[in-house]
Amino acid sequence: MNTVVNHEQWLARRLDLLAREKELMRQQDQLASARRALPWVRVDKQYVFDTPQGKRSLADLFEGRSQLVVQHFMFAPGKERGCPHCSYMADHTDGALPHLAQRGVSFVVVSRAPLASLENMRRELGWKFKWVSCGESDFNYDFHVSFAAEEMAGGAVYYNFKKQPFPLQDAPGISVFYKDEAGAVYHTYSTYGRGVEVMMHTYRMLDLTPLGRQEEGMPYGLAWVQYHDRYAQEAASCCGAHD
Repeated sequence: MNTVVNHEQWLARRLDLLAREKELMRQQDQLASARRALPWVRVDKQYVFDTPQGKRSLADLFEGRSQLVVQHFMFAPGKERGCPHCSYMADHTDGALPHLAQRGVSFVVVSRAPLASLENMRRELGWKFKWVSCGESDFNYDFHVSFAAEEMAGGAVYYNFKKQPFPLQDAPGISVFYKDEAGAVYHTYSTYGRGVEVMMHTYRMLDLTPLGRQEEGMPYGLAWVQYHDRYAQEAASCCGAHD
């Protein structure tokens, strides 16, 4: 339990912390500016995605807007469901979609699993965002969130901008693209590893609470996360155990 003080003592400590918070916000603003100033890479390779509307190109996924954010969701062919941690990321998305669109940004989730599997999971979890399959293209491999068998066999893959061991054939990531008036597409940004926490607004709220994320002693961060429809099942099971 934390130290208990009177209001004046609490306020003095809070104002000290506020100064640090404001400095961090200024640094975050500067970092965002530097991120926007990164050079771009033109995407000339043609990628085909399987969508509910049929085969589509990367340029088509912009849906008439100039900017596109892609969540690389770990869902390999043959799996019943995709990654629960990527699901945790995706849970925060639907409410943001109209606000992103108002600023000229489209959002799409991309996985290697067949479209039918993606649609089944999307319906089961009540998601509204667009989810497309890149299983017929090199898209996830080229953006370093999926790894070929021979790469895995070598003991290290290229992920998060370095060669490192990785236990799975797919990894989480976020990639951002821009399309100019002539229709040319450019890769502007990607983030991996803990960088994907930018989509996990629950973490931001937990960081405000006295107990925080409560991940100390767990084998890894996010070890507590489940598909959101499983929490209700777990609660019902616990309640039933006490009946």
